[in-house]
Amino acid sequence: MKAVTWHGKRDVRVEEVSDPAVKEPNDAVIKVTSSGICGSDLHLYEVLGPFMAEGDILGHEPIGFVEEVGSAITNLKPGDRVVIPFNIACGHCHMCGMELYAQCETTQVREQGTGAALFGYTRLYGRVPGAQAEYLRVPEAQFGPIKVPAGPPDERFVYLSDVLPSAWQAVEYADIPDGGSVAVFGLGPIGQMSARIARHLGYRVIGVDGVMARLEMARRHGIEVIDASEVYNVPEEIRHRTMGRGTDSVIDAVGMEAHGSPAAKLAQTLTGLLPDKVAAPLMSTAGVDRLKALNQAIDSVRRGGVISLIGVYGGMTDPLPMLRMFDKGITLRMGQAHVRRWTSQLMPLVTDDADPLGVMDLTTHRMPLDQAPRAYEMFQKKADGAVKILLQP
Repeated sequence: MKAVTWHGKRDVRVEEVSDPAVKEPNDAVIKVTSSGICGSDLHLYEVLGPFMAEGDILGHEPIGFVEEVGSAITNLKPGDRVVIPFNIACGHCHMCGMELYAQCETTQVREQGTGAALFGYTRLYGRVPGAQAEYLRVPEAQFGPIKVPAGPPDERFVYLSDVLPSAWQAVEYADIPDGGSVAVFGLGPIGQMSARIARHLGYRVIGVDGVMARLEMARRHGIEVIDASEVYNVPEEIRHRTMGRGTDSVIDAVGMEAHGSPAAKLAQTLTGLLPDKVAAPLMSTAGVDRLKALNQAIDSVRRGGVISLIGVYGGMTDPLPMLRMFDKGITLRMGQAHVRRWTSQLMPLVTDDADPLGVMDLTTHRMPLDQAPRAYEMFQKKADGAVKILLQP
């Protein structure tokens, strides 16, 4: 089959690889019809190379049809249309019993000290072959796959794999009070959906970004925006719009890819020049992120407010302004999305023909799998108005 494979920094290729097969009784194999490129895929494209191996298959946002199931699978059959969550959970361990599916004890990557295994995401998370491919082997298929109706286009449901549950969790973790306000930093796909979900639930939403295509998309969905490329002091502007207090909550949907922080950017660049055997342990113990978005979130939230982190951070020695956070009484919540925890809340919204979250207005580019290298470059550079790209085998 054809698959998108990693070969180095900014070097992804489409190659012929072996077809996946059922290996365990709880496996399934699906034929992928669409698979998204995620902002966290850009971390592999740019920063996390020391944890990758040449030829690793990328991607973790697929929708498709079941081709084959293992002997223990009774909930799926060939021909079923399914969305596959990006994290792999068993559904029956202690953590899954608490609906903390991103910490599943069955698939935890203990040798790396990390949580549940992820599709297509480095040896830190199990080095499971990813979903930007024609076919995908799905472990723990007795729980993970989400059945969706046949008929509507892939865009209607594919975001149940990552974007929508991540955005829903971001809003839940933000703990916005009734009639309250939230600022969303970063209007990429998850930021867009976080803003739309918060507005759908009746909150005032202020979206922050510096990319015109993202700002325009947010405006289309009734989001109040701040153009970070035009405003010198974003937290000051947020306070100006909120009676001097700041918003009740802030969602950081940016993470380690934030602009600014030249010293952290230099550290990331220099680490990337080291041999992988040296760079990987250094990043695991002394990594540093570019924290501009998080620092702005801390400055923007009102006293006693909540910051919800859904943007991915990877540093181990990130300096946080603890005095400022303690003085303001800030609550901080974060983590990978527990995808299946939020399916029941999201399914009525994506099956509603009125499309209340505007899922049909998120994909900006649909590209053949063969064009993945161009798609990654376009997404990384935010070129040609790219907000969300789906690859279609």
